[in-house]
Amino acid sequence: MPGKFLGAVVAALALAGCGTGPDGPQPPSVPTRSFYLGFSGLPPRLDQDVAVAALEAWTRRADIAIVHEELPWTDLLAGVAPDTILRREKDGLIGYYRGKGLKLVLVADPNDGLSRSQEAPRLRALGRSFTEPAVQAVYREWVLAFVRRYRPEFVGLVAETNLIRIAAPAPLYHAIVSAARATAAAVKALPSPPQLFVSVQVEVAWGKLVNQPYLGIEQDFADFPFLELLGLSSYPYFGWSDPDQLPVDYYRRLLNGRRLSVMVVEGGWSSESVLNLTSTPATQARYFRRQLELLGQTSAIGWLQLAPTDLDLPFFPADLREAIRPFASLGVFDVALRPKPALAVWDSVFALPRK
Repeated sequence: MPGKFLGAVVAALALAGCGTGPDGPQPPSVPTRSFYLGFSGLPPRLDQDVAVAALEAWTRRADIAIVHEELPWTDLLAGVAPDTILRREKDGLIGYYRGKGLKLVLVADPNDGLSRSQEAPRLRALGRSFTEPAVQAVYREWVLAFVRRYRPEFVGLVAETNLIRIAAPAPLYHAIVSAARATAAAVKALPSPPQLFVSVQVEVAWGKLVNQPYLGIEQDFADFPFLELLGLSSYPYFGWSDPDQLPVDYYRRLLNGRRLSVMVVEGGWSSESVLNLTSTPATQARYFRRQLELLGQTSAIGWLQLAPTDLDLPFFPADLREAIRPFASLGVFDVALRPKPALAVWDSVFALPRK
């Protein structure tokens, strides 16, 4: 189904009526979606009651959940077994997701998600580096333990590979490539392994974050040959001032003719003005409609946002507030769990049967 038609259909909540063919009246054609919809468990602030309320709000309108975070390096490098950490920190949450019937995505982030030029914050605090073979081995064992314990359907081994390659020192990037390849081989040797991917940063691929012409992601395909689908990280308001400016092949062009499924694993559009962007909740809702058109141009199997709600900045550590401020208004709910206009678009898509 052409992307623009799909977007128009979804946005209008329209169902095609009965038609008449050569053999008489035809059954109604009902729009469908090809992709799962979901979020992560990131709450607006670290408050248990609020976190549970946020989970209840978004899991009613999702069929997939994502766990995307830094590894627990402090415990792992102190010799604590991965299963001990998982039992303590993840059994309850993953059990909740599975009890809701949600599919599961893991993204094991090997370096700093807010500053791709650097090692992961906990590794820096320990004076350790991902370039160490021992640290890479711990990363591999953590991923394997997670996969064995929870059997996620999808596993991302690196996030925003093209941004890491541009921003990070070459030894760190090469260590990440090597560890991802070794971990992919180990995961695929397990019974009933998940589908493997890495994510790329879409705005970097288009040259928007590095002030260059379109770059593509051919090097990422070469460096990570185990890809079974392509993860997409897209925050287009860093490079475009209006959702309608996004080229219709915004995602499709990255594939360069490959027949590979894609999954948006993080991203969104701010509902508030940030940096040099002027935005509103209505603009964010328009981005959600545009997202449907972009996904309609690909073989999309997932659309995930990390933040179901806005982030309540005063409750975050002072040293993090400025770094996360540009990402604080991406939710479909505000910090009080009140719905924003984008939620109506999301709900209209979720209401469609998934084929």
